[in-house]
Amino acid sequence: MITASIISGLGMGSMYALLALGFHITFIVSQTVNFAQGSAMMVGAVLGYTFCITLGLPWLVAAFLTLVVCALYGLAIERFLVRPFHSRGSEAWLLATVAGGLLVDNLVMFTFGNEPRRFLLEGVDHRLELFGTGIGLMQLIIPAVVAAIVLVLVLVRRYTRLGKVLGATVQNPTAARMMGIHVTRVVAISFAVSTVFAGIAGLLIAPLVSVHSEMGMLFGLKAFAVAILGGINSLKGVVFAGLLFGLAEALIIVYLGSTLSQLLTFSLVIVALAIRPNGLFGSKALVKV
Repeated sequence: MITASIISGLGMGSMYALLALGFHITFIVSQTVNFAQGSAMMVGAVLGYTFCITLGLPWLVAAFLTLVVCALYGLAIERFLVRPFHSRGSEAWLLATVAGGLLVDNLVMFTFGNEPRRFLLEGVDHRLELFGTGIGLMQLIIPAVVAAIVLVLVLVRRYTRLGKVLGATVQNPTAARMMGIHVTRVVAISFAVSTVFAGIAGLLIAPLVSVHSEMGMLFGLKAFAVAILGGINSLKGVVFAGLLFGLAEALIIVYLGSTLSQLLTFSLVIVALAIRPNGLFGSKALVKV
């Protein structure tokens, strides 16, 4: 049972880390976050179900179309809910992204419905024998996919022109503009990438849970807690915190029951932040005077 719990915890922790990476990317680029990230995950799961199950499209086609829509969703959030406020120095984008996510949640509820539906895909319910324990194939696929995404993200940031543009924007947006970098476009791309990550998370988690219009809210909240716990400006911190959160949640469920899992995991986050206010791997921002 302990082996199954650890593997399950790593799977869910990888999911939280992937969602939290969306917060990380938008924060380091624009010092803003997308509080509709959980909603974007729900959109990914619902669209995947609609394209694949309802319309009968092949899974790869359904996944591609889903991620395209999620990217457009991220671009719309940045353009209409973040940019108008952030460009004027207002913090109203906080409430605007929350409201935007709630609006999309309700729109999906009235169109897709709120009745939980099972996203059954052939082969994903296959179980493997590992260390004498039956493990669902999807629980192994999720950490592998997330690890591949993190590796690609690291390589892009280090070795590609886009990564250098991103780095310049992160270090000094004003200087980046003077060098001819379209900072606004870079910020928009960061929001598109963040919602694509959320869409991938939705596609991966959908076969394991019921798909419905309210599924993203709790996932988004946990992912934001993970981002803060790891240090939202630290990629490795966000990934580590996601895995840690998932393992803690799984072990609490095994030994103390699911009733206490939310209470204790969030309590542990509060205690950790009381000890490390900038997160486990975060660093305090330096203010130049």
